[in-house]
Amino acid sequence: MQFSVEFYETVSGQSPVRDFLDDLKKSDSGDFAAILAGLEKLQMRQYHRPPLSKPIGDELFELRHVGKLNTRVLYFFMKGQRIIAVHGIRNKSREIPERDRKTAQERKHDWLVRYPR
Repeated sequence: MQFSVEFYETVSGQSPVRDFLDDLKKSDSGDFAAILAGLEKLQMRQYHRPPLSKPIGDELFELRHVGKLNTRVLYFFMKGQRIIAVHGIRNKSREIPERDRKTAQERKHDWLVRYPR
């Protein structure tokens, strides 16, 4: 079963996750490659569990890569085997900061309003 991975876009057409990945590519090519490989793996259901991925609550999930900085892409599932990546973060903590959870939730809500299930 194949899933598609799509990137959230704002009403104006900006893609925060693509921007995050572009910045990551410039600053840490190793972590960039690991996240890109992880996004590729998410297309297959067997990778929808730890250590690559795990639920973080409110129907959001994280793709994770552990390094000097923990790199995460937050996403949610939609009907039709679609994965929507809404937010990317890097931090030293094991926890996802509340402001980043809120950003991901807001983007998820925006997506669902514009593209209902």
